[in-house]
Amino acid sequence: MPHRDPPGIIAPHIPADLYRAADTTGAPVVIVVHSHPAPGRPLRHYLMPIAVAGAGVIGVFGLVAAFLALLDFAVHTAVTVAGAAGPVGIGGVTLKLTRGKG
Repeated sequence: MPHRDPPGIIAPHIPADLYRAADTTGAPVVIVVHSHPAPGRPLRHYLMPIAVAGAGVIGVFGLVAAFLALLDFAVHTAVTVAGAAGPVGIGGVTLKLTRGKG
């Protein structure tokens, strides 16, 4: 009879000579594999959502900073234009955009 390897994956503590002896005599071989599920989810399952959320938060902070910088630039531009233009009049109504210097 040719040599046959045991089917599947066998734990390293099962001696091969016992398996071959049981195979030659026809005795049944029972292999019990204990598998215990992991106590919780591995850390890598949480890492990707946290990284995506962190990138989103940094992106939103960047958008807010850019908006505030643009708003600051617009206000400075409006103040400069209003200071240079002086009073603006339309149809007899005159608006003084800035306070006088004295």
